Amino acid sequence: MLLLCAITTYHAFPLLYQEPLLWLNRSLSGLEEKTVEAAGHRIHYLEGGAGGTPVVLLHGIFAEKDHWVDFARPLTGSHRVIAPDLPGFGESSRIDGQAYDYAAQTERLGAWLDALNLPRVHLAGNSMGGTIAALYALRHPDRVASVAFIGAPHGIRSAQPSAMDRLIDAGQAPLVAHDAAAFDAMMDLVFAQRPYLPGPILATARTDAMRNAPSNLRLWRAQLKDRYLLQTQVGGLRPPTLALWGQQDRVFDASGADELRSRLPQARIEMLPGLGHLPMMEAPKEVAGRYALFLNDLDVPHQKFK
Repeated sequence: MLLLCAITTYHAFPLLYQEPLLWLNRSLSGLEEKTVEAAGHRIHYLEGGAGGTPVVLLHGIFAEKDHWVDFARPLTGSHRVIAPDLPGFGESSRIDGQAYDYAAQTERLGAWLDALNLPRVHLAGNSMGGTIAALYALRHPDRVASVAFIGAPHGIRSAQPSAMDRLIDAGQAPLVAHDAAAFDAMMDLVFAQRPYLPGPILATARTDAMRNAPSNLRLWRAQLKDRYLLQTQVGGLRPPTLALWGQQDRVFDASGADELRSRLPQARIEMLPGLGHLPMMEAPKEVAGRYALFLNDLDVPHQKFK
C-alpha cells in the first residue's frame, strides 16, 4: 500500500518530488547549491570538487545549472566545478527592464567571478553559454585558461541552414514554448536522442517554460539582435579552445564547425556522431571524457579523469 501510494503521489503531484530528485542527483556528482549577490542579481549556482584551476560551466538560453550535473560527475573527483544559473535564467533573478543581451551578460559573468574570487578559470559553455564564454575570454584573456564549446555556440553561420534556422526565417521563436505542444517540439529540436528525465523534472520544466513564455520571448529577441555575433569575433580568441559539435544538431547545423575551423584554425574541433545540441545531457560521461582529455593536454596540475 505504501508503494502504491508513493507511485500515485509521484504521478499526481510530481512537483513534490522535484527538489528531492535534484538534491539526490547533485549529491551523486558531489555538488551543492549556493547563492551570491552579484551585478544586482541573486545568482544561484552549483559547486563541488577540488583541484587545479576551477572549471565554470555556462548553460544555454532558457536552460539551467542542473543540465550540467551528470556531465560534472566524472570531473568533480579532480576539479573544482561550478555551474551557475546565469542572471535571468533558472533560479537566478530576472529583473523587468534589465537587458539580458550578450553585452550585459558578459559583464555580469565578470561580476559573478569577482564575487566568488575566481581570478582565472576554464570556461565551458553550451550554445548561448559558449558564446558568453568566448566573449568574456576575448575581453579578459588573462582570466581565462581555456574555452570549450560543449555543443555548438550561438553566432556561427552554417553553410547549411538548420531546422531552427528555417523556423526563425519563417518568423517563429522555436525555443519559446507557449504551450505543451510547443514544449515537446522544442525538446525534439534540441535533442537528437532525448535523455531520460524523471517525470517531476520534466513536468516542472514544461510548466516553467509556459509560464515564462512572454518574458522568454523578450530575451529571445535580445539574443537575436546580432544573429552571427560570434562569427565576426571568434578569430581573436587566444586561450586554448575546444569545440564539441553534435553531428545531428538541429539548432546549429554541423556545417558550422567548418566555418569555426576556418576562423579559428588553432582550435581543437571534434564532431559527436549521433548527438544533438545538448551533448552534455545526451551522452554526459562520453562528452565529459573528451573535455577532460582536452584539459589534460593543457598540462594543468590535478587534471586526472576517472
